Amino acid sequence: MTPETIAALGQQAMTVTLQISAPMLLTTLAVGLLIALFQAATQINEMTLTFVPKLVAMALVLILAGPWMLQILIDYTRSLIRSIPGLIG
Repeated sequence: MTPETIAALGQQAMTVTLQISAPMLLTTLAVGLLIALFQAATQINEMTLTFVPKLVAMALVLILAGPWMLQILIDYTRSLIRSIPGLIG
């Protein structure tokens, strides 16, 4: 196994991680920004006001994008397992 192979595997792993985490992170960022604007406009500083909507939004994204995220993980794992003989020999 060459250093280039290891670097390529690491790059693929980081790409898959970014693809899987991006929908949830971006949704949480957008919901947090909207709630922060609402809190700034109304001067309400309630901690549960930020937590509960983010939790609900993340659950919805997980329900909607979950099959797609799982398919990406399955495809990556299959390709990684199939490449093991080439990586060893």
